[in-house]
Amino acid sequence: MTELLVGTKKGLFVLRGDAGAEKPFDVAARAFPGNVVEFAIRDPRSGRYLASVTSGHFGPRVMHTMDPTGEWEPTTGLGYPEGSDWSLERIWAIKPGEADGLMYAGVAPAGLFTSADGGMNWDLNRALYDQPTRSSWQPGAGGLCLHSIATWPEDPSRLAIGISAVGVWLSEDGGESWRHGNEGLVPRYIPEDAREGTIDLCVHNMHRAPLRPERLFMQFHGGVYRSDDAGESWISIAEGLPADFGFPMAIDPADPDSAFVIPMNSDGDRVTVDGRARVYGTRDAGESWTSLSDGLPQEEAYLTILRQAFAAEGDGSGMGLYFGATSGDVFGSGDAGASWFTVHERLAPVNSVRVG
Repeated sequence: MTELLVGTKKGLFVLRGDAGAEKPFDVAARAFPGNVVEFAIRDPRSGRYLASVTSGHFGPRVMHTMDPTGEWEPTTGLGYPEGSDWSLERIWAIKPGEADGLMYAGVAPAGLFTSADGGMNWDLNRALYDQPTRSSWQPGAGGLCLHSIATWPEDPSRLAIGISAVGVWLSEDGGESWRHGNEGLVPRYIPEDAREGTIDLCVHNMHRAPLRPERLFMQFHGGVYRSDDAGESWISIAEGLPADFGFPMAIDPADPDSAFVIPMNSDGDRVTVDGRARVYGTRDAGESWTSLSDGLPQEEAYLTILRQAFAAEGDGSGMGLYFGATSGDVFGSGDAGASWFTVHERLAPVNSVRVG
């Protein structure tokens, strides 16, 4: 049985089914009806579910429960200090850390929060908040958001984060200090004569390969990149894709040469290329890409898939891949993208998909 947590513009949908059966999943529960759910995740260490919920009344909060079909309760501490020039707008991502109880939350405007008790209470990472360049940070089209948090397996001191549009930041001391990791990224949306030294770098998604942690993959705002030196520098691996613009990305945790992306036409036309829903995968670190589309709509399918709406489960040839579109449709594969089926149709516009 596979459980999917699907955050939408109108609540959280908990879907359950058998990927091997290749038939629609059931809606086991719906939580936070009428509210925006940006993201939801289950911490595999504790079994606790955490959801980022933006309410018109309460604003953005992280809610938690041990049973997603039951009651949810708010966590505490997520918010900028009193008197700050920033106020919390959205909570983009929640990520388990590499120490017992350690959790991270990435928010907009761009900030990082940490929890030492499994997400019940949160503290602002002051070193990032107090960066002297913060007043000049520029947002992407989706806002000034910290959305990617790449931990280093079994080493809580090493961390990489991605911010739209302030690039990659690296820490080797658990977030006590930060520095840039942007060499090689080319922001084509900035005039060529103004690119040198800019930090206006619009990272869309970033993942670390657990078995080779110095390797990271990135979907950029016009570009797909790989780093082999823990995020210090980047090389383009976009050749072979029908377009290099997109938002979501997934990896196979057991294969450091793997990455999966869903290309879209361009920043001015954010729909799947040629009206065909296609995932592209590489198993050679970006030297070549393969179209994975069997079972996906291939005619008049102008889908938009947001940055958190692509999830992976397991590894190898039996790896599960799942993505949702702003059309409200969710698709899945139980064989690493070799074939696809419709998990559910006509939900609300999908913000995020994660395996529970």
